[in-house]
Amino acid sequence: MAQSSNGSKNPSAARSGTGAEPRIVIIGAGPTGLGAGYRLKELGYTNFAIFDRHPYIGGLAHSFVDPRGFTWDIGGHVMFSHYTYYDACFDRLMGDEFTLNNRESWVRMFDRWVPYPFQNNIRYLPAPVAYECLSGLIKAQTGRGKVASAAAAANFGEFIDAVFGEGIARHFMRPYNFKVWAHEPEMMNKHWIGERVAVIDIDRALKNVMLGSDDFGWGPNNQFKFPLRGGTGEFYARFDRVLGHAKDGGHLHLNARVESIDVDAKAVRFADGSVEPYDVLISAMPLDVLTREVLRGGVPDEIRRAASRLLHSSGYMVGIGLRSRAPGAGTPDTKSWMYFPEANCPFYRVTYLSNYSPHMTPDKDNYYSLLCEVSESAYKPTPGREGRDVDAVVEACVTGLENAGLLEPGERANIVSRWCYYADYSYPTPSVDRDDVLSTVVPWLEARDIYSRGRFGMWKYEVSNTDHTLMQGVELVNRLLLDEPETTIGMVYSSTQDGRQAATHERSAVAGSGEKRRPAGAGILPGTGDVGPRIVVRTAARPGGATSRVGDVEEADIAEEELGVTRPRG
Repeated sequence: MAQSSNGSKNPSAARSGTGAEPRIVIIGAGPTGLGAGYRLKELGYTNFAIFDRHPYIGGLAHSFVDPRGFTWDIGGHVMFSHYTYYDACFDRLMGDEFTLNNRESWVRMFDRWVPYPFQNNIRYLPAPVAYECLSGLIKAQTGRGKVASAAAAANFGEFIDAVFGEGIARHFMRPYNFKVWAHEPEMMNKHWIGERVAVIDIDRALKNVMLGSDDFGWGPNNQFKFPLRGGTGEFYARFDRVLGHAKDGGHLHLNARVESIDVDAKAVRFADGSVEPYDVLISAMPLDVLTREVLRGGVPDEIRRAASRLLHSSGYMVGIGLRSRAPGAGTPDTKSWMYFPEANCPFYRVTYLSNYSPHMTPDKDNYYSLLCEVSESAYKPTPGREGRDVDAVVEACVTGLENAGLLEPGERANIVSRWCYYADYSYPTPSVDRDDVLSTVVPWLEARDIYSRGRFGMWKYEVSNTDHTLMQGVELVNRLLLDEPETTIGMVYSSTQDGRQAATHERSAVAGSGEKRRPAGAGILPGTGDVGPRIVVRTAARPGGATSRVGDVEEADIAEEELGVTRPRG
């Protein structure tokens, strides 16, 4: 059993002997923090508090209503789940107040709409391009491409070449993924992919081209839920009914910006000067910010340096609200979302948000809405990036919508609302050395009772859908209180010869794999007894068999931010 720096066999035992529940402090009221709080409340645990710097809950899953009455999400969220627990939570909070939508996705290139998934429908491309894509695919999958095989690929860029060949890589996969990630594919590892990108069946590709077959293989989950009113954020806003606000005796503290966290004194200091002690800290703030800027006390320089190597992209979410093309005509299209690999528009994806629910606009019969997503990084600047010129980005999106055929000539005059949200942290980049960083930083934090989880807390894009991140909070609470292993995060803890807790990453073909055996040698906080909730800290868990998939719902294995390609069904 690993020992903490204070000599106790259990890091959380430092405040033992009181008989009281250990104090759990949660930083971030996004899906992870809300999931953790929800589960704590469900288990009857009361000594916890959730803090968020915003005046609202939901984090990046929050929704906004603009002055013209349009509802906007922070990105193109779609709601389907890998977990029966998440589904039950949604049912409890939303009841029947949701829509069920059929997915209709497209790729825009060469001035035409190519059905999703792209790799199954290259027959829609101009003949020379279709030939280039098909020829490159055949060469790649018969070992005559740039990279011999996916197994031989050293990074995501080589993986693209190995799986898809030069034609698909040049025309779609490389330009599209650079627009999404704002980093070159060679800077990214290939392990995050899991089953999101299929190795295409050559016979299927040939048949589709030669016989002119449509192949709209949606993959799993061709339907998704969406709150009837209030956008994606409405689901997460309803957690306040369960958790309650601090002013009313509940657990939620808003407008609470963290200034510093003392790892030795185990105390959080906020910008207003207040201090909150903790026994266990759950943090959903970006891992690099937490480690590099927020932590105080005995933090080794190598830990700070390691976290600083993590990469991410920022993003603009640009909402364009329009009058319908004809009075009473409603939304002019049935599409769900569209992918844009070409350089004639700044966005990588556009969502018809007004198609998700009839209440996303002021009047469903006379307005519709488009949500554009634009990434940026030091490697991919946006218009006016140095001054963060929102107007320049919005104008570029309007021009891009015209270039892409989503706005017809003269339709610019129908724009009645322009909305923009800037997310400094939008995508956690699965860089080549990301897993090495996590294997160093995360165990060091956990040895000091700090558990970093969530989209940017764990930095694992492959398990950062809203259902994944909510369940990261739930599973962590189950680990701490019920001694159950976490499975979603895909990290396995082991005990090294020197007694230091170490972490490794499963290299399963499916994202989110992890240990399934009960941990050995777990410690129990003195004073909590064997009845009721208890805090348990795993210190010597042994790796077991990898899961076949993340979650317990068979078919929900497509990411919210899909790649424009997917595993075909059947």
